[in-house]
Amino acid sequence: MRKVLTVMGLALTLPGAPAFAHPHMFVDTGIEVIFDADRRATGVRISWSYDDLTSLSLLADKGLDPDGDGRLTEAELATLSGFDMHWDAGYPGDTYALLGDQPLGLSGPSDWTAGYDGTHLLSSHYRSFPAPVDPGALPLLIQSYDPSFYTSYSVVTAGLKGGEGCKVQIFEPDRAAADKILQDAIAEMAGGDGVEGEFPAVGAAYAEEARVTCGARP
Repeated sequence: MRKVLTVMGLALTLPGAPAFAHPHMFVDTGIEVIFDADRRATGVRISWSYDDLTSLSLLADKGLDPDGDGRLTEAELATLSGFDMHWDAGYPGDTYALLGDQPLGLSGPSDWTAGYDGTHLLSSHYRSFPAPVDPGALPLLIQSYDPSFYTSYSVVTAGLKGGEGCKVQIFEPDRAAADKILQDAIAEMAGGDGVEGEFPAVGAAYAEEARVTCGARP
């Protein structure tokens, strides 16, 4: 979520610990895997719902909803279009795809939308695979996480468009194990000379995922 962080200009730090030692932004995530007529996955539609504080900060930054009534005009909604879609080069979009344990590429975002429900800023976008993917013997995994752990993603919905004979389930990480990784990383940095350096990439330990499996072809 680098572009959003740049817009907000946030720089929160824990006393005695490196920056970004725990999440400061929270995003509810929806994942929909899109299939073609041959039951191959061609891409993913991802939806994000930002937490109250982040939404309020972004609206204020853009000068939207100045009366705070939770309603945006058509012109204001148009201003929101693509507010979180102009990514830095090489930014993976905090979404990762794997077939079994093999990473898959994802295109940049397209066909994006933006909205506001009176409390939360909402957006969605589509990302395609370089080539259609057949989740046969191996499951297709779509993971949401920020490596820096500045943003915490919760996968709240997962679905399929097409994909007869396939199913999708949401899996959460082992929180105790993830917390141990985080605390060990904090302790290592606090005891060294790199306290002001970049916080270790522990976000993957907290990754939530949509896991797609397919039975025998009809």
